[in-house]
Amino acid sequence: VPQVPPRAEELSELYRELSQHPGLSNACLGPDLTTQYGGKYCSLYTEWSQRDLARAENIKFCHQYLIFHDGASIVYSGPAGTCSEIKDELLSHESPSGTLKAVLRKVPGKEKEKEKQFLEVWDQNRKVKSIDLTALDKHGSVYDDDQFGCLAWSHSETHLLYVAEKKRPKAESFFQSKAPELGSSDEDTGHPKKEDAPIKGEQFVYHEDWGETLSTRSVPVLCVLDIEGNSISVLEGIPEHLSPGQAFWSPEDTGVVFVGWWHEPFRLGLRHCTNRRSALFYVDLTGGRCELLSEDTRAVWSPRLSPDGCRIVYLENNVLGPHQQCSRLRMYDWYTKHTSTVLEAVSRQAWGAFPGIYCGALPGMCWAADSRRILLDTAQRSQQDVFVVDTATGTTTSLTADSPQGSWSVLTIDRDLLVARFSTPSCPPMLKVAVLPAAGREAQTQWICLQDAPPVPGISWGIRTLQPPPEQEHPQYGGVDFDAILMRPTEGPTAQKPPLVVMPHGGPHSVFTAGWMLYPAALCRAGFAVLLVNYRGSLGFGQDSVASLPGNVGTQDVRDVQLCVERVLQEETLDASRVALVGGSHGGFLACHLIGQFPDTYHACVVRNPVVNIASMVATTDIPDWCLTETGLPYKPDALPDPAQWTEMLLKSPIRYVDQVRAPVLLMLGEDDRRVPPKQGLEYYRALKARKVPTRLLWYPGNNHALAGVEAEADGFMNMALWLLKHLQ
Repeated sequence: VPQVPPRAEELSELYRELSQHPGLSNACLGPDLTTQYGGKYCSLYTEWSQRDLARAENIKFCHQYLIFHDGASIVYSGPAGTCSEIKDELLSHESPSGTLKAVLRKVPGKEKEKEKQFLEVWDQNRKVKSIDLTALDKHGSVYDDDQFGCLAWSHSETHLLYVAEKKRPKAESFFQSKAPELGSSDEDTGHPKKEDAPIKGEQFVYHEDWGETLSTRSVPVLCVLDIEGNSISVLEGIPEHLSPGQAFWSPEDTGVVFVGWWHEPFRLGLRHCTNRRSALFYVDLTGGRCELLSEDTRAVWSPRLSPDGCRIVYLENNVLGPHQQCSRLRMYDWYTKHTSTVLEAVSRQAWGAFPGIYCGALPGMCWAADSRRILLDTAQRSQQDVFVVDTATGTTTSLTADSPQGSWSVLTIDRDLLVARFSTPSCPPMLKVAVLPAAGREAQTQWICLQDAPPVPGISWGIRTLQPPPEQEHPQYGGVDFDAILMRPTEGPTAQKPPLVVMPHGGPHSVFTAGWMLYPAALCRAGFAVLLVNYRGSLGFGQDSVASLPGNVGTQDVRDVQLCVERVLQEETLDASRVALVGGSHGGFLACHLIGQFPDTYHACVVRNPVVNIASMVATTDIPDWCLTETGLPYKPDALPDPAQWTEMLLKSPIRYVDQVRAPVLLMLGEDDRRVPPKQGLEYYRALKARKVPTRLLWYPGNNHALAGVEAEADGFMNMALWLLKHLQ
């Protein structure tokens, strides 16, 4: 009989229950309709994702709602029918009028055929077009990611714009035996057509890619489908040194606006890196002329066109430096060609003032109907709030200041109907709607809950602020404080004096906001208190906090976490003899540092794809610039390895403290991780084994840096929880 560890069944039931809470990913409002009595209503289409443990995959489903409103407030809202699963849809987008919908769909190939991609157009009640993109063979796979990908309707609703991999010429061996080619021969000569003739010697040429989660993305091209003519064209005129993406139609459909990323001298990882040189461009459809619309020495992304077609807002960062920073909001006027800064980066967060922009992207639809105000969500210390920004004056107003504390995200705004997601550490995502009030009255926004999520019982949480002691202050950025979110179990045998699991976030320039997180919630329900630490360098606290960390990793961030742990153990009733660490990526870097620098505090450790040795990571990661920047060194693409720099990287790495480690360590590694390659974790595993420290390694094929595959995530939770229970006896 196979051995089942005690509590394993109870834990798997707990995980099964909590992992079923769906996440809310998308929302789209249909056109306004009028009832026979003169009232206005519209449909709201929402997309959700959920883990299906039986199928070991993430499934998507849709749910429709009806919203009756009078333009100033919501009169009635409620669900329209039940939800249904969405199969094989990669992208979808409704046309500007709301009468048509475009869908990119993957279709399994028959027998030995490859998977195909179809572009479909639907009207109100049927599919009117189904175009086999694979058979047309104008380009490679269509991009369905949120980095480059798009599916954009022309204003006239006659054309669709998308991004795909550039078609590669066929390659063959120098020794390929010849068979007469059928069907593709030139009528005059009988030889194969020139463009179809395979090229010899190109079979094994290396194609650079864009790194973590973008390993199939190399040379993107902009493609246009003429819906009437069923024809596809690849846009000409985009400079060779640029990779285009995030594209949309210009006013009057005269051309296309896109973000272009520089890929010379070579591509660096792009996922979560809003510091890559890029700019906003316009390419004219008739002459193929390409025009620069923004500065070309910055990093830009998320361009959004106003409803009146006059203005484009976008986000901007400096190139290189920290991968995530406090961003600027910029605006380009289409007709005057003037660019202005709407919001500058904020040095220090202060309550009552705008905290700064720290977001991966603006909402796809972010403009108010007046084409003057935009909506965005951003981290404000350890919570996330929704703000309206007046682009003419730069004034900002919080729409969630008087609402419950937690994590708010804007899903869409259309005709001033606002759709948002809200969650807390003890409450899974719920769907909220509101009408955006007139300018000047935005603080009076009334949120209505359209889809509730019952709070998870047995969890209490709170945010605490910590000030580093004088000797740990940054010489240049003194007075920067930081936060931690403490979750406690309120029921069960450990509720009075629970063991503590300390979780620092990755990044290091990211943040835990007070929203729903599966692992912390499940650990809390399993009887652990969980401490989520937003050490200095986290987003949401101002640019000074971000800037304080590079050059001080392994010391400042480590001391912040340790200070927080010691303070919480003093002030709360927790079991100080049972404290463990859990961390991924830079959080794993900190966990490995802490068990080495403070071996008396911690009694168990679980790390996921940890950075262990910055010096050995620099030559294998998709983000070598990270290794230098966070060590406090300048990054240059043509720089050669330097012994002094390697020494600096090694001295800041946790491997340096491995001799002091006593806590048992569980390692979880993604075989396909390009960001922190699994060789990092293996290096630590061998060092621990050589020192007879109890250690176990889990190796997840088909998983990358996030270890987010449904099977890996579930198995990771079970192994983590059992490891903690075993070693915190």
